[in-house]
Amino acid sequence: MKPRVKYHEQSPEAVRAMLGLENYVRRCGLEHSLLELVKTRASQINGCAYCLDMHTKDARAAGESEQRLYALSAWREAPFYTERERAALAWTEGITLIHADGVPDSLYESARAHFSEKELVDLTLAVVAINGWNRLAVAFRAVAGTYQPRAPAAEELPTT
Repeated sequence: MKPRVKYHEQSPEAVRAMLGLENYVRRCGLEHSLLELVKTRASQINGCAYCLDMHTKDARAAGESEQRLYALSAWREAPFYTERERAALAWTEGITLIHADGVPDSLYESARAHFSEKELVDLTLAVVAINGWNRLAVAFRAVAGTYQPRAPAAEELPTT
């Protein structure tokens, strides 16, 4: 596959603005592992190979298990996710597929049981960001397989 447009070269200011949101999300206080699951799940839904490649590599580099990554598309049936992660994944699906049902009160209440109001806003911004990146990468055919993960920051490293 060949890229259609190198969007980062054509609109560098817009990409910098997107990176500003991405940088906020990385520093907002939500767990790095949770954010990578959310980014991967949204990318699965959106069919974004570039972002799937990126976020599964980043998740592995940060210590995520193969088992949890492989089962992510069937997270409801897999016992490998915490209740907080399940709430985040359901919220991610609801926001990503907002055209289907909107955001029902039951979904909001379930998410609020595990996230403060600020955390829920930050989680929503993370979903907004990955959906934006997915749309850019899919529309302009970003080529999967070339991404190399960054070294995780000290606060992102798993603790024993």
